Amino acid sequence: MSIAPDTPPPTSASTPVEADVDAGDPAHAKRRGPGRNLPAAIAVGAGLGVVLLCTLFLLPQAFPVLVAAVMVLAVLELTRALAQGGLEVPPVPLLVGVIGMAVSTVVFDTEGLLVATAVAVCVLILWRVSESMGLTALRDVAGGVFCLAWVAFLGCFTLLLFNLEQGPLLVLLAVLGSVGNDIGGYVAGVLFGSHPMAPGISPKKSWEGFAGSLIMGVAAVTVVGLLALDLPWWIGVLLGVVLVTVSTCGDLSESLLKRDLGIKDMGHLLPGHGGVLDRVDSILIAAPTTYIMLEVLLP
Repeated sequence: MSIAPDTPPPTSASTPVEADVDAGDPAHAKRRGPGRNLPAAIAVGAGLGVVLLCTLFLLPQAFPVLVAAVMVLAVLELTRALAQGGLEVPPVPLLVGVIGMAVSTVVFDTEGLLVATAVAVCVLILWRVSESMGLTALRDVAGGVFCLAWVAFLGCFTLLLFNLEQGPLLVLLAVLGSVGNDIGGYVAGVLFGSHPMAPGISPKKSWEGFAGSLIMGVAAVTVVGLLALDLPWWIGVLLGVVLVTVSTCGDLSESLLKRDLGIKDMGHLLPGHGGVLDRVDSILIAAPTTYIMLEVLLP
């Protein structure tokens, strides 16, 4: 999730007409202020950062537990959001699948993740078709597989990174690319944003904000790569550019999904940020991107 607001607040929960009007009017969407509770967003963001750093470097045994808990909360938010679109995804097999995928990744690495994902999908299908058959069941199963793929499968790449040599720093690298994208985009967008990037999806996301995301994201990834991981500078720059790009795509994808479902945020657990999934949407894309790029560039 980007700290910069992705969608304008609807006039009501049932008639998000204002959001649609704004989306089609770049002039109206140009420079409308931060929109979020900035003090709350800063406080919550700082608290989440402290928790992440503590579990990465001071209590590493707790990091897999943190990842599993975050994925469980994100899946619950996503199932509730999909229910507004008419998809009744059964939460019980999904939550069991999420925990099983996390444990299998920690214990058996990549092979464990692949096998656990396949098992989770099979259990989901059997669970749903035991209730009813037909097109409705097929749609619900598709929604459940989407939840597993987007949140659990991609989220487990943080555990794959953590399992590698210097794993905590690699996880931090992926998170910094996403966080740098959020903060840089927010600051540059509020101060200079005037050219909407995708007005039909996220009216407040601007090209000026994307430039700020690139500057801060690339700088953060390059500095950590050079000083902490001894990576060549060009790898840090390349990784930073790719992470900012995919994180922006992750933000826009979730914004499009929320707009289709007619909701502003996936949840309300984190003041100033929305839900857990709003906070980690870009990290879900950044983690596998970091893992794959490092495997290619530094096998």
